This record gives sequence, C-alpha cells and structure tokens, in this order.
Amino acid sequence: MSETPLVFMVVTLAFLAVFIVVDLFVIGRRPHVPSTKECARHIAFFVGAALVFGGLLWLVAGPKPAIEFYSGWLTEYSLSIDNLFVFVIIMGEFAVPRLLQKYVLSVGIAIALVLRGVFILVGVSLIDRFTWIFFIFGAFLLYTAWKVARGQDEEEYKENRLVASLRHVMRISDEYDGERLRVSKDGVSYFTPMLIVFLAIGTTDVMFAFDSIPAIFGLTRDPFIVFTSNVFALLGLQQLYFLLGAMLDKLAYLPVGLSIVLAFIGVKLILEALHGNSLPFINGGEPIAAVPEIPTWLSLAVIVVAIGGAAVASLVKARRQGLKLSRRDPGED
Repeated sequence: MSETPLVFMVVTLAFLAVFIVVDLFVIGRRPHVPSTKECARHIAFFVGAALVFGGLLWLVAGPKPAIEFYSGWLTEYSLSIDNLFVFVIIMGEFAVPRLLQKYVLSVGIAIALVLRGVFILVGVSLIDRFTWIFFIFGAFLLYTAWKVARGQDEEEYKENRLVASLRHVMRISDEYDGERLRVSKDGVSYFTPMLIVFLAIGTTDVMFAFDSIPAIFGLTRDPFIVFTSNVFALLGLQQLYFLLGAMLDKLAYLPVGLSIVLAFIGVKLILEALHGNSLPFINGGEPIAAVPEIPTWLSLAVIVVAIGGAAVASLVKARRQGLKLSRRDPGED
C-alpha cells in the first residue's frame, strides 16, 4: 500500500498525463531537429519538475517515500541514458531521416510507458504473492550488471527474429515517406521502413523494461512511486537523445557506474528475500532475521556517488583526450 494521500496521487497523475500528451503528442509530433538551447530548456524543465515533485512528496508523505522516489528516478534516468546508445544504433541501422527521429522517439517512448505500466502491475501482483521472486530479480540484476560492465549491452544492435522475419513475409519499400507506414507504388502496396523501426524500438523497449522494473522494485514496493519514477525518467528523453547524441561516446564510464548501481540493487533484493523467506538449505529452513536491511538513504547515496562519479570521470577523460589531441604534432600522423 502507498503511504501517499489519495488526493495527491490523483492530482499527480493528472499533471503527468498533461506532461505526457504535450511532450509526446504535441511537441513530439512536430518534425524538426531541436536546437541545443531547446533541448536544454526542455530537459531542465522536467528535471526541475521531478525535483519539485520529490519535495512535495516529502511534505505530504514523509522523507521515506521522497527518498525512494529520488533513488528510483535517478536509477531509471540513468538506465534511460544508457538505453540511448541502443536508440542511436537503431536509428543509424535503419537510416531514419533526422527530421523523423523525433517522431520515432515519441512513439517509442509511448510504447515504453505502456509496457512499463503493464510490467509494474504484474510485478506488484507477483511480489504480493511470492516474495521469493526477489531472488530471481536480484540474480537477474547481478547478471545484467556483469553484462553492462563488460559493455555487452550497447556494442551493436542485433535485429530480433520478429523484425527479421517480417522482411521475408511483407513487402517493405526502400524509402521513407514521412510518417506514413504504407505507400502504393505502381498499384502495389508496400509498408515503409517506418513500420520496422517502430517494431525494433518497441521490442527493444520490452528488454529495457526487463532491466528497469526489477531495479526499481529493489528500491521501493510502492506502485505509485515505481510508476512516477518511470514516467519522470522517460519525459524529455527525446531532447536528451538529441543533446547527448554527439556526446554518448564521451560517457566512457557510464556503464561502470550503471553496473555498480545494478549490482548494489541486486544484492539488496537478495538480502530482502533472505530476510523474509525460508529456504530448506539455509538456516534449517527458517527465515534469517539477522540479515541486514539496507536503508533507503544508503541506496540513494550509492546511486548518486556511482552515477555522478562515472559522469565526472568520463568528462575528465574526454577533456584529457581533447588536450592530447590539441597538443599532438600534426607531423606525427
């Protein structure tokens, strides 16, 4: 059950609905490449809105839900930035015109919101009935952390079987025709590559949800906080895509920071599962009451230090590389 007053939840969901409609279906429908200034303003607005929301949550529900929200939002936002690597590769793989990329991202984010909503409902239902599911979530996050640390998540985009099979059973044109999914040439109907791009983004969003939902449940079981953390993390993602598009290769240590966060949350989930469940091969089949519980403030501290440290280290490395290049003697090449 949520500790947040019902009136506050209803008002929040109404405001978020407006934000989503404006961000995805008003601004997102305008086919243009946003300027750096426009992107910065948009992102600053939604980051500020998330910070204000956390403060209001602190006032109406107390510090614990607010800290859980900040922890969840930072985690989901960090994962969203990492996912931009894959979006960049997908856009390049299917040669999406730059003017249409904003529209594609709008549809992809809308799909992600729906999928994450479904995953949250399923996750809450499973946790209420089977708390031992935290063992599975924890193990999955540890495995994901290992993959992220090795750089296996964003090395290259591999077309999944659904997308690949469609190429063999459907007529797909070679060129885009604006936002249209279907065109007619010489009396023959073709699907445009836009359909394939939507399917690639949508099916990739499913994999993103598998990463993000277990991570957020490791920080809070409140479905309201889980949902709002995800929504605030996805709002403004279009502008973040264009702002960071040229900088993603400079965030060299972001995977390291993310792997630390995911591994920490994975351990936290397993400890919580050990605390509340009995296993026949541990402690004589009795729950382990002495298992330490990781406080919410510590989770927030680890997330801030890991992600913040990775960002600072990445910028320092990029700056040093830039200085080395600027000092290099042209005759050396």
